[in-house]
Amino acid sequence: MKDALIFSLTTSKKLAEKVSKISQIPLGKSEVLRFSDGEIMARCLSNVKGKTCYIIQSTISPSTDSLFEVFIFVDSLKNAGAKEINLITPYYGYSRQDRVAQKGEPITAKIVANLLQSCGINQLISVDLHTQQIQGFFSIPVTNLETFELFGDYFVKRFKELGIKHEDVVVVSPDHGSANRGRDVSSIFNNASLAVIDKRRPAPNMSEVTNVVGDTKGKTCLIIDDIVDTGGTINNAVDALFKKGAKEVFVAATHAILSKDKLDPRIKEFVTTDTVEKDIKGATVLTVAELISKAILSE
Repeated sequence: MKDALIFSLTTSKKLAEKVSKISQIPLGKSEVLRFSDGEIMARCLSNVKGKTCYIIQSTISPSTDSLFEVFIFVDSLKNAGAKEINLITPYYGYSRQDRVAQKGEPITAKIVANLLQSCGINQLISVDLHTQQIQGFFSIPVTNLETFELFGDYFVKRFKELGIKHEDVVVVSPDHGSANRGRDVSSIFNNASLAVIDKRRPAPNMSEVTNVVGDTKGKTCLIIDDIVDTGGTINNAVDALFKKGAKEVFVAATHAILSKDKLDPRIKEFVTTDTVEKDIKGATVLTVAELISKAILSE
């Protein structure tokens, strides 16, 4: 793409390099500094006058810092004369605060959307937004890239290697909110069935399984989710599936935050993506670089 540059800040450097290589869009130079009092300064070191700029930055922990890096860097690009500024957030932070669950709660995902628009981005590209309604918080174009084909293609090959027949596979949604995602993945397998786990959240970052809807006895179960944070939801789901007679359990999750607990050691294989750049022992990491590159080049 002529007259375009890709920039990374602090959270998605390796992914930005992969996207640059696939798309053949050069990497621009940036600098992010932190002063002794905690203030952040992010600036562009490349000539961007009249150019289309893509910032690749997952707004992961510390979420406030990674967001502020974006706000400040966008202003740097504007001041340097960039023609268009597009933000790629492989992981969109605060996405789980997308509704009022209890009286007095803010809709923080919408606040973040308003701030991003106010700072001057022209469009947003993200991967597996927690809920589709987040797109409605923006008045600028939003592209939500989905990973179900990425995971589906991987597990079709993986199960073939392991000699697992599709009719012996059950794709499991760890809650009702992930049912559509699970259904999309199950459609890739011939004769694979679908199960859903009923759960409730007594408090933030806590979940309790109340029931497993679907037949999982003697089956190879594949749990599909978008975010693994503390690991509580996945671990409870794994335990519930084994209690229901599951033969083995695989887990696929787009965003592996893994901020707290370890995953259940009975999980046969944990597969994730590089939307969150983190070393996870024993995990299989698929890249979303090609998905992002196609989204950029299709404009």
